[in-house]
Amino acid sequence: MNPMNRFDERAVERHIRKNHPGCPDFAVAYIAGVISRRDWEGITLGGAVGTTMQGILRHSMTDYDAMLLAGIERLEARRRVQPRVNALLKMWSREPVKVVQR
Repeated sequence: MNPMNRFDERAVERHIRKNHPGCPDFAVAYIAGVISRRDWEGITLGGAVGTTMQGILRHSMTDYDAMLLAGIERLEARRRVQPRVNALLKMWSREPVKVVQR
């Protein structure tokens, strides 16, 4: 049986900021809070971050839930929204562009 892990919120925030530097501050705080309040079985911190980010983006940044309510099968709805989720994760994996004001 795999041991249960509970990840420290500050460690999760550091991990997100290092590996997803384009992730907005509000999202870093929210995701770190979600992860740190849950017991994780047999998963690394990186796996927990990836799983949580995918789920949050799927439910909050796509029409996934509307598809389910419309009767589309879960796996099909996931397939349809995955390109958008991937694009958002790709944006978060890069340093944000700094705007210089003159």
